[in-house]
Amino acid sequence: MIEKTRAIVLSSVRFGDTDLIVKCYTETGVRSYMLKNILRSKKGKLKKAYFQPLTLLEITARHNNKGRLNYINDASVYFIYTSLTTDVIKQSIAIFLSEVLTGALREEEPNPQLYRFIEAALQWLETHDKIANFHLLFLLNLTRHLGFYPETRNINASYFNIEEAYFTDTVPVSAFISGENLIAFKTLIGTNFDAIDTLKLHVDLRQKLLEILLSYYEYHLPGFKRPRSLDILKGLLR
Repeated sequence: MIEKTRAIVLSSVRFGDTDLIVKCYTETGVRSYMLKNILRSKKGKLKKAYFQPLTLLEITARHNNKGRLNYINDASVYFIYTSLTTDVIKQSIAIFLSEVLTGALREEEPNPQLYRFIEAALQWLETHDKIANFHLLFLLNLTRHLGFYPETRNINASYFNIEEAYFTDTVPVSAFISGENLIAFKTLIGTNFDAIDTLKLHVDLRQKLLEILLSYYEYHLPGFKRPRSLDILKGLLR
């Protein structure tokens, strides 16, 4: 079936000498595409540059049954990045987020709210400069769409149970957040992207929150792997 859809590039892997296999999050869900001869052809409709991590595309594609590779007939960039392709810190954040999304997004079903969230967040990242805590807020807010956003009814409690995703005054048996880390975690929950510069997190606390959020993903997404770019991101955001 031929479909037109918007798509966010998650990853691309070389296949043989001339082909790419590209994973995208589209308005119809997660899709993987075989791009034949894209590494050889210089005159085709599809350019290798279109398939860098987190590029925002409009595509016309032939979508097959679930579990099979699909094919893109045509593609164009509908939102052009400038700072995201030239700023080293933004580039590292983009690579990190593409790895997170590649591991976290698995459904071949439409989720318009999730697509709009990712799209809007990437456009915000492109157009703003105070971004040191962007990845933390993105990771937290993404959990709302993945089904394990923190239960906040008892947010004033002294602990956050990572495994059960709720606040409690009873010390959890499994992994939990407390103390300074908990205060910062609660602050994240009450913040939107436009107020991100109000988050006053020193480097060590930012790193701790990142580790906590990744552990949170590991508890709730079986098979989730920490991004390979994690150490590079930590080194740049000091």
